[in-house]
Amino acid sequence: MSSSLEHDEVRLKSIWNQGAIPVILRRGGKGQRLRLRLPFSVSNRLWLQDGKSTSPKWIADGKYWEVPKAWFNDLVNRALADYGKIYVIQPYREQEKCAPACWNAQGHECQCSCMGANHGAGNYGGWFVVSDTFATRWGDQQLACRLMLRNQ
Repeated sequence: MSSSLEHDEVRLKSIWNQGAIPVILRRGGKGQRLRLRLPFSVSNRLWLQDGKSTSPKWIADGKYWEVPKAWFNDLVNRALADYGKIYVIQPYREQEKCAPACWNAQGHECQCSCMGANHGAGNYGGWFVVSDTFATRWGDQQLACRLMLRNQ
Protein backbone atom coordinates (compact mmCIF):
# COMPACT_ATOMS: atom_id res chain seq x y z
CA MET A 1 0.00 0.00 0.00
CA SER A 2 1.40 3.38 -0.94
CA SER A 3 2.00 6.12 1.59
CA SER A 4 -0.74 8.26 0.01
CA LEU A 5 -3.31 5.45 0.29
CA GLU A 6 -2.30 4.77 3.89
CA HIS A 7 -2.69 8.47 4.67
CA ASP A 8 -6.17 8.50 3.04
CA GLU A 9 -7.21 5.43 5.03
CA VAL A 10 -6.02 6.98 8.32
CA ARG A 11 -7.86 10.23 7.46
CA LEU A 12 -11.11 8.40 6.65
CA LYS A 13 -10.94 6.37 9.88
CA SER A 14 -10.30 9.56 11.85
CA ILE A 15 -13.33 11.25 10.27
CA TRP A 16 -15.50 8.15 10.83
CA ASN A 17 -14.47 7.91 14.50
CA GLN A 18 -14.83 11.59 15.48
CA GLY A 19 -18.09 12.30 17.28
CA ALA A 20 -18.84 15.97 16.69
CA ILE A 21 -19.99 16.00 13.04
CA PRO A 22 -22.44 13.51 11.44
CA VAL A 23 -20.83 11.10 8.97
CA ILE A 24 -22.66 9.14 6.29
CA LEU A 25 -21.03 6.27 4.37
CA ARG A 26 -22.65 5.59 1.01
CA ARG A 27 -21.44 2.21 -0.23
CA GLY A 28 -21.51 1.20 -3.88
CA GLY A 29 -22.83 -2.35 -3.81
CA LYS A 30 -26.37 -3.29 -4.76
CA GLY A 31 -28.58 -3.61 -1.69
CA GLN A 32 -25.99 -2.13 0.67
CA ARG A 33 -27.55 0.21 3.18
CA LEU A 34 -26.20 3.59 4.24
CA ARG A 35 -24.07 3.65 7.37
CA LEU A 36 -24.32 6.69 9.57
CA ARG A 37 -22.76 8.08 12.72
CA LEU A 38 -24.33 10.98 14.59
CA PRO A 39 -23.23 12.97 17.64
CA PHE A 40 -24.76 11.14 20.61
CA SER A 41 -28.37 11.94 21.48
CA VAL A 42 -31.04 9.78 23.06
CA SER A 43 -33.36 10.87 20.23
CA ASN A 44 -31.10 9.73 17.35
CA ARG A 45 -33.40 6.83 16.39
CA LEU A 46 -36.43 9.14 16.17
CA TRP A 47 -34.42 11.78 14.29
CA LEU A 48 -33.26 9.19 11.75
CA GLN A 49 -36.66 7.58 11.28
CA ASP A 50 -38.38 10.98 10.87
CA GLY A 51 -41.85 9.44 10.68
CA LYS A 52 -40.94 6.84 8.05
CA SER A 53 -42.30 3.30 8.36
CA THR A 54 -38.84 1.69 8.20
CA SER A 55 -36.89 1.73 11.44
CA PRO A 56 -33.14 2.49 11.48
CA LYS A 57 -30.98 -0.42 12.61
CA TRP A 58 -28.34 0.15 15.31
CA ILE A 59 -25.17 -1.90 14.71
CA ALA A 60 -23.78 -2.09 18.24
CA ASP A 61 -20.41 -3.71 17.49
CA GLY A 62 -19.62 -1.01 14.91
CA LYS A 63 -21.41 1.81 16.75
CA TYR A 64 -23.27 3.09 13.70
CA TRP A 65 -26.76 3.17 12.21
CA GLU A 66 -27.87 1.47 9.00
CA VAL A 67 -30.70 2.95 6.96
CA PRO A 68 -32.05 2.50 3.41
CA LYS A 69 -30.09 4.08 0.56
CA ALA A 70 -33.24 5.92 -0.50
CA TRP A 71 -32.90 8.10 2.61
CA PHE A 72 -29.57 9.61 1.48
CA ASN A 73 -30.70 13.00 0.14
CA ASP A 74 -33.19 13.56 2.96
CA LEU A 75 -30.60 12.67 5.62
CA VAL A 76 -27.99 14.99 4.13
CA ASN A 77 -30.50 17.85 3.93
CA ARG A 78 -31.73 17.33 7.50
CA ALA A 79 -28.19 16.97 8.89
CA LEU A 80 -27.18 20.22 7.19
CA ALA A 81 -30.26 21.95 8.60
CA ASP A 82 -29.84 20.58 12.14
CA TYR A 83 -26.06 20.21 12.54
CA GLY A 84 -24.76 22.70 9.96
CA LYS A 85 -22.41 20.16 8.37
CA ILE A 86 -21.97 16.51 7.48
CA TYR A 87 -19.16 14.35 6.16
CA VAL A 88 -20.13 12.22 3.15
CA ILE A 89 -17.88 9.23 2.42
CA GLN A 90 -18.64 7.57 -0.90
CA PRO A 91 -17.05 5.40 -3.56
CA TYR A 92 -15.59 6.91 -6.69
CA ARG A 93 -13.51 5.81 -9.63
CA GLU A 94 -11.06 8.18 -11.21
CA GLN A 95 -11.47 8.64 -14.94
CA GLU A 96 -8.35 8.87 -17.06
CA LYS A 97 -8.46 10.50 -20.49
CA CYS A 98 -5.93 10.06 -23.25
CA ALA A 99 -5.88 9.12 -26.94
CA PRO A 100 -4.26 6.76 -29.45
CA ALA A 101 -2.64 9.84 -31.01
CA CYS A 102 -0.78 10.33 -27.72
CA TRP A 103 0.15 6.65 -27.19
CA ASN A 104 1.54 6.40 -30.71
CA ALA A 105 3.23 9.80 -30.70
CA GLN A 106 6.83 10.38 -31.70
CA GLY A 107 8.86 13.02 -29.90
CA HIS A 108 8.38 14.55 -26.49
CA GLU A 109 5.70 17.22 -26.89
CA CYS A 110 2.42 16.17 -25.28
CA GLN A 111 -0.72 18.29 -25.25
CA CYS A 112 -2.97 15.59 -23.81
CA SER A 113 -4.71 15.53 -20.42
CA CYS A 114 -2.45 12.62 -19.39
CA MET A 115 0.32 15.24 -19.04
CA GLY A 116 2.71 12.90 -20.84
CA ALA A 117 2.15 9.85 -18.62
CA ASN A 118 1.13 7.69 -21.62
CA HIS A 119 2.96 9.62 -24.36
CA GLY A 120 4.54 7.32 -26.94
CA ALA A 121 3.95 4.28 -24.73
CA GLY A 122 1.51 2.40 -26.96
CA ASN A 123 -1.90 1.12 -25.86
CA TYR A 124 -1.49 -1.32 -22.97
CA GLY A 125 -5.19 -2.19 -22.65
CA GLY A 126 -8.05 -1.17 -20.46
CA TRP A 127 -8.85 1.88 -22.59
CA PHE A 128 -12.18 2.53 -24.29
CA VAL A 129 -11.27 4.23 -27.54
CA VAL A 130 -13.87 6.76 -28.62
CA SER A 131 -11.87 8.21 -31.52
CA ASP A 132 -8.26 8.78 -32.63
CA THR A 133 -8.29 11.83 -30.36
CA PHE A 134 -10.09 10.50 -27.28
CA ALA A 135 -10.01 7.38 -25.10
CA THR A 136 -11.01 6.83 -21.48
CA ARG A 137 -10.64 4.27 -18.72
CA TRP A 138 -11.74 4.07 -15.12
CA GLY A 139 -9.43 3.37 -12.18
CA ASP A 140 -10.14 1.07 -9.25
CA GLN A 141 -12.93 2.04 -6.88
CA GLN A 142 -11.76 4.07 -3.89
CA LEU A 143 -13.44 6.05 -1.12
CA ALA A 144 -13.64 9.83 -1.18
CA CYS A 145 -14.75 12.13 1.61
CA ARG A 146 -16.19 15.60 1.49
CA LEU A 147 -17.38 17.92 4.20
CA MET A 148 -20.67 19.53 3.23
CA LEU A 149 -21.64 22.80 4.91
CA ARG A 150 -25.06 24.42 5.28
CA ASN A 151 -25.57 27.45 3.05
CA GLN A 152 -25.59 30.57 5.17
